[in-house]
Amino acid sequence: MVDEYLSEREQADQLRRWLRENWIWLVAGAALTLAGYYGLRWWEARGATRSAAAGERFSAMLEAIAAGRREDGLRIAGEVTGEYADTPYADQATLVLVRLDVDAGDLAAAEAKLARVAEGSKDPDLRTVARLRLARVQLAQGRYDAALATLDAAATPAIDARVLELKGDVLLARGDPSGALDYWRNADAAAAAEPGAAAQVDAELLRLKIDELDARTGAK
Repeated sequence: MVDEYLSEREQADQLRRWLRENWIWLVAGAALTLAGYYGLRWWEARGATRSAAAGERFSAMLEAIAAGRREDGLRIAGEVTGEYADTPYADQATLVLVRLDVDAGDLAAAEAKLARVAEGSKDPDLRTVARLRLARVQLAQGRYDAALATLDAAATPAIDARVLELKGDVLLARGDPSGALDYWRNADAAAAAEPGAAAQVDAELLRLKIDELDARTGAK
């Protein structure tokens, strides 16, 4: 309340004294604000630059592999997954390496890489892709329970038809044709019911699988 009775000159003198005593904190606050702003801009620019560089190396990796220069492709893949591990290209490069492992018959290495992407990727779409491929690798290894558990983890409404079809594949391999037919029919129904869901599966191939197994088992 005392301030209400001070003259304008006294209030100005009081303000100047306060500024003399506290100027360093005002300057420091402004400096921190500017540093935070420009630091964020620098970090964003750095991230964009690293992502662009990672994209170039990823493209070079694909070109090397497509040209049959496997060793070069593997070396570049090591750069992408190592030096640029914080970019989305690292997970994509890992998925390419999985394809090479599968082609070479090294399913254990493929499974380890897919599990890493399925659990650790920051991209939910890549996690889903990795889980679907992981289930296929586990199916190829005869690890049916593991494949079904992986598909349970992958299940989302957006890919119901795909997951159901793969579960049918697993049950057929495990010796349960009746269960396989149930899953395949549910996959066919899901693909027909949801707009765009048919793109998840090869509808013609799925119906062929259903018809052939139905005829073979005599199921109605």
